[in-house]
Amino acid sequence: MRAVVAKSGNNDNVFEGFAVDEHPDPVIPEGWVRVAVKAAALNHHDVWTLRGVATAPENLPIVLGSDAAGLLDDGREVIVHAVIGDPSKGDETLDPKRSLLSEVHDGTHAEFVTVPAYNVIDKPDFLTFAEAACLPTAWLTAYRMLFTKSGLQKGDTVLIQGAGGGVATALIQLASAAGFTTWVTSRDEAKREYAKSLGASEVFESGARLPGKVDAVMESVGEATWSHSMRSLRPGGRIVICGATSGANPPADLNRLFFLQLEVVGSTMGTRAEFEALVKFLGDTGVRPHIQQVFPLAEAKSAYELMVAGDVQGKLILIP
Repeated sequence: MRAVVAKSGNNDNVFEGFAVDEHPDPVIPEGWVRVAVKAAALNHHDVWTLRGVATAPENLPIVLGSDAAGLLDDGREVIVHAVIGDPSKGDETLDPKRSLLSEVHDGTHAEFVTVPAYNVIDKPDFLTFAEAACLPTAWLTAYRMLFTKSGLQKGDTVLIQGAGGGVATALIQLASAAGFTTWVTSRDEAKREYAKSLGASEVFESGARLPGKVDAVMESVGEATWSHSMRSLRPGGRIVICGATSGANPPADLNRLFFLQLEVVGSTMGTRAEFEALVKFLGDTGVRPHIQQVFPLAEAKSAYELMVAGDVQGKLILIP
């Protein structure tokens, strides 16, 4: 089969190990299923693999990609849940021993992918394959942050740091649809306007003084925005953090943390039940992922180049 493969990882030359090439057809272990991929989405995780960060060298070469929608061998239309764990134990706690597709097992940027039978859910008719392929990583992460971890109630105010990324884009759309007052920051004026087009109530320059305190902050930036996130919270407010792209060790500001009784909560990906709830939410609200561009699998490098450059507003999709 044709696949996008990371043959090696190199932080200084991100495309050194990149290839769109023939790859062995996947073996289907007992209890697993084969999905004929109809659409697959890109994430920054795929770039981190090429940089030598997201998987161990002994797992290479590996097929890239964690997000996909497609067909089972019996013709059933499905979306792939990208978190691979032990189905017998359930995934409500997201066991630290879990992996993401393309970390240990071949990923989705290929004609076929195999996953445990537990890791597919039905694709509803109201989603196209391309829209469905956007959901497993960025959108599921955003859903868990907002609806499981944040403690937000309808009418509360949420601050989303850093417009433009996949998780931030999903957060803006989901938060707006849920009835939260949604404030968004970005250094880039075009990305602030993009956030408004997605439903943001107000947009601000990064670090700007806000009109008031917020009930929760959605963080994925880390060091560059952490002080602003802490200062922006009301007493008893909560930061939910899913990443630290600008650095992982900001000043903790412990005096503010304990005196104002703030909370910091980590979050990553989501469970199968949350994935099903996300899909239902999209059906109930009419929200759909914004897709920037669709590429045939043969032109995958062009899509990856956009991701590496950071020139992305919405999801990038590959069609095998």
